[in-house]
Amino acid sequence: MNSLALIQDFLGRHRLAIVGVSRNSSDFTRSLFDEFVRRGYDAVPVNPNAEEIAGRSCFRSVSEIEPPVEGALLFTTPDRTDQVVRDCEKAGVPLVWMHRGAGRGAVSPAAVDFCREKGMQVVAGECPWMFLSGSGFPHGVHGFFRKIFGRYPR
Repeated sequence: MNSLALIQDFLGRHRLAIVGVSRNSSDFTRSLFDEFVRRGYDAVPVNPNAEEIAGRSCFRSVSEIEPPVEGALLFTTPDRTDQVVRDCEKAGVPLVWMHRGAGRGAVSPAAVDFCREKGMQVVAGECPWMFLSGSGFPHGVHGFFRKIFGRYPR
């Protein structure tokens, strides 16, 4: 299980790569990216198929980002996650969050193991919406039920 302290550490960082963010403004990944920007984060989009997203320069990979980021939130498929965490390690990213909401999300057991072997901290499978204050429905309700059933990070 992920620790709440690690999640809060991630959310306490300022400059974050958002890997796999969509160009489509109505996509879930884009909504969360926009929310990070609205909250004052220096959110850096990473998408190999875009030059800019939401008026921000977009990078093809985390290792291309200058200055470097303090953490990376991954919205990738598990097989792509395996490649992205290697790029994060190359770039010196100390903390990776593999998103999972509904469905399989970005979590790859091999990628989690790789991060831990390399001394990188990893949040494996949570949705940041649940941990951002004032997120409202349905994110707050989801967190509430996870607390009731003992599945909320401690």
